Amino acid sequence: MEIFEMMGRYEHEQLVFWSEPELGYKGIIAIHDTTLGPALGGTRFWNYDSDRDAIIDALRLSRGMTYKAAVSGLNLGGGKSVILGDNRVPDREMIFRAHGRAVESLGGRYITAEDVGTSPEDMDFVLAETDHVVGIYGRSGDPSPVTAHGVFVGIRAAVAHRTGSDDLDGKHVAVQGAGHVGYWLCKYLHDHGARLTVTDIDAARVQRVVDEFGADAVETDAIYAVDADVFAPCALGAVVDDETLPVLKVGIIAGAANNQLALPHHGQALHDKGILYAPDYVINAGGLINVYGELHEWSPARSKRKAGEIYGSLRRIFATADDEGIPTGVAADRLAEDRISKARHLQRSFV
Repeated sequence: MEIFEMMGRYEHEQLVFWSEPELGYKGIIAIHDTTLGPALGGTRFWNYDSDRDAIIDALRLSRGMTYKAAVSGLNLGGGKSVILGDNRVPDREMIFRAHGRAVESLGGRYITAEDVGTSPEDMDFVLAETDHVVGIYGRSGDPSPVTAHGVFVGIRAAVAHRTGSDDLDGKHVAVQGAGHVGYWLCKYLHDHGARLTVTDIDAARVQRVVDEFGADAVETDAIYAVDADVFAPCALGAVVDDETLPVLKVGIIAGAANNQLALPHHGQALHDKGILYAPDYVINAGGLINVYGELHEWSPARSKRKAGEIYGSLRRIFATADDEGIPTGVAADRLAEDRISKARHLQRSFV
């Protein structure tokens, strides 16, 4: 598939490639839609198998950010950037300063933040080259606790829709990924009486959750077959696919990962199987809300309160899906597209 065909498939406005070979930097910035405001989305640092895989990831993730902002009621467009390479590299300053130059070249059309493989410390390096970056220490900082809070209230909304009560005491949640967001989610769930089963490719992360929250640990591939009330994907995306769907033994999928469905038809497959799916870009919007709050100088309490509104958003989406007999992802997309469509009558694209 050619690049412009790929962009047209997801209706993107802009795709930027930037290379600084002497600094070890290869970056891609994708801007999906700026109808509601400047495109905001984090920087992912990952060792992709190919340039094509990196492009597709940037395109999919940036589109998700557009929908996430729209459903959350934020005046932002959707963007995302990826850096190709080993995110364990210790000497990071020049890589991220080069990335800052790429972001600065867009003149404010794109605002970046941390994501998988990056940190607030990395964003400090980006800040040396551009002001169009959020998630800086001393400002909103690490968005993980707010993201996890949003996922937590989203799980409660899903449990309430399925059972009539959002009480999590005794509910069994299988958490895939015990990184920053996964750890905080496990804490919230544990504090409200949930039973936890957890996995991660990093054994130390798993052990921390086992030690602190009494979680059961399983091997990475075994998490899909855990008999639980909720499966919470909190690592990378595309985990619901043709191989994992038949072995799932949960009534709810609700987690922090982006693009949890490998392909669009898997949303219909979950619907047909009777599994309630909390659309990822709705339930994991807490991180975006956190950095949006930074842009507008919100207090941490206000950002957390805004993330709490994910509960009501999901209840409305679940109700619409039930009323119309459609997958929850379709109901969420309609809500986002309706807001973007109406906004086009109010203003031009952000420039």
